[in-house]
Amino acid sequence: MTTDSSSTNRAPAEGISTFKGQDRALRADRLGTGGLLLSVLAATAPLMVVAGVMPTTFAVMGIVGQPLLFVVLGTVLVLFSLGYAEMSRHVHNAGAFYAYISRGLGGTAGAGAALVALVAYNSLQVGIYGIFGFEVSGLFATYADLEVAWWIPALAAALAVGVLGWLKIDVNAKVLGVLLVIEVLLVVVFDIAAVADPGKQGLSLHAFNPDTLTGAGVGTALCFCIAAFLGFEQAPVYAEETSRPHVLVPRVMFLAVAGVAVFFAVSSWALTVATGPATIVATSQEQSAGLLFFLTEDRLGSTFTDVLHVLFVTGMFAAMLSFHNVVARYAFAMGREGLLPAAFGRTTGSSGAPGTGSLLQTGIAVVLVLTFALTDDKPTGDPTAPVLHLFTWGGNIGALGVIVLMAIASLSVVVFFVRRGAAGAQAWRLVTSAVAGIALVVIAVYTVKDFDVLVGTGPDSALRWILPGVIGLALVTGLVQGAILRTRAPETHARIGLGNEAFQLEKEAERTP
Repeated sequence: MTTDSSSTNRAPAEGISTFKGQDRALRADRLGTGGLLLSVLAATAPLMVVAGVMPTTFAVMGIVGQPLLFVVLGTVLVLFSLGYAEMSRHVHNAGAFYAYISRGLGGTAGAGAALVALVAYNSLQVGIYGIFGFEVSGLFATYADLEVAWWIPALAAALAVGVLGWLKIDVNAKVLGVLLVIEVLLVVVFDIAAVADPGKQGLSLHAFNPDTLTGAGVGTALCFCIAAFLGFEQAPVYAEETSRPHVLVPRVMFLAVAGVAVFFAVSSWALTVATGPATIVATSQEQSAGLLFFLTEDRLGSTFTDVLHVLFVTGMFAAMLSFHNVVARYAFAMGREGLLPAAFGRTTGSSGAPGTGSLLQTGIAVVLVLTFALTDDKPTGDPTAPVLHLFTWGGNIGALGVIVLMAIASLSVVVFFVRRGAAGAQAWRLVTSAVAGIALVVIAVYTVKDFDVLVGTGPDSALRWILPGVIGLALVTGLVQGAILRTRAPETHARIGLGNEAFQLEKEAERTP
């Protein structure tokens, strides 16, 4: 991706007072450290990862050393965050990824990144509706003896999320916070129970042995596990809604990455302790997504397991709301800067929320859920097929998109500080960004290469290329849009990535005789 020097030498963020137009800016001072941290961590859906991602990785990849993978990935993402967080001190924009990329690599590259972000986060959010509807349908069947089609609770959730998306972000943070804290506490209870009552091999640390990461499945296992971290990178999206973004955003990113790495490393280790490292793969293959519930039933009883099932669902709801808020803010930022119709760049009423962006995301979710619902029982006769397809396709397309964005952002950080003449002062951050960028490119390559494994299609299926091709198409389409804007609307192109600063500059220009 080539840089665009005409766009990278634009006015820097620092020293420019942000012009708070009536509806061109998100409301400041809505979030503190706690609210911001809870908002981004909710997207990690800890219970969904422990109950879903971890057993799948053990079963499909046969990798016992999953706890060590979380440590390795946590290290890579901390390296990524060092430069990403430093850049967040200079750029405060709800467009986050694409704003950072445009400030380093130019407006055309930023337009490409913007569309990738919009597609990726929509895919992640909508994908969860599939597994959410499936689980809620199961709860109705188990506890109320009612047969409810999966798409009914999925649509109800889409509407509920849409309503919450119109409210003040601090109200959303409280909802997310309550659900997240309960999820984490329940997983911690299981971790303690597993350590207190280990399997036949006792408190073995074998899962942290590097020898457990040998084999052809390691690259694909990295793809599975990195999806568990998604959420920490969203902190800059809320920068305009915090009181001190230059302090709070970096703080929250580091807290989120470190916390997620430790939490998931310990929890995946607890699973190996509960079954024994020698049998974790076989048990995961036997129990699949029921592994966690199988283990809690034995150690903590049926009541705890029933509560865990319910919180599994509410945790998914929290993740959907978190991703919804991110999509709405990306749409707002893109509308404000001319990458989407101007209507999306407006906030709504007293809440100051990006209401039109929220409507867009809700509309996309409803359309896609209905599309998959219409394929129910067709053509395979398997009623779970559309559910699992929606979840696995959406989740993996979204994860690939975010990995690509992080890799490009790593390059953008290096270019940004070099162009500003700060390469010497920021040398160690540039090195860590480069190392993280290379690691992320490797993970992205493995993700594309093994996409058939990730989404459960055969190696000869066209879907193994079509699905990741969605991200490639989004990137190319965005780059074309950026190139057209650069030629036909240079003023709009110059605003890409500037966010609200562009309107401050316009205001100052109007005052200049």
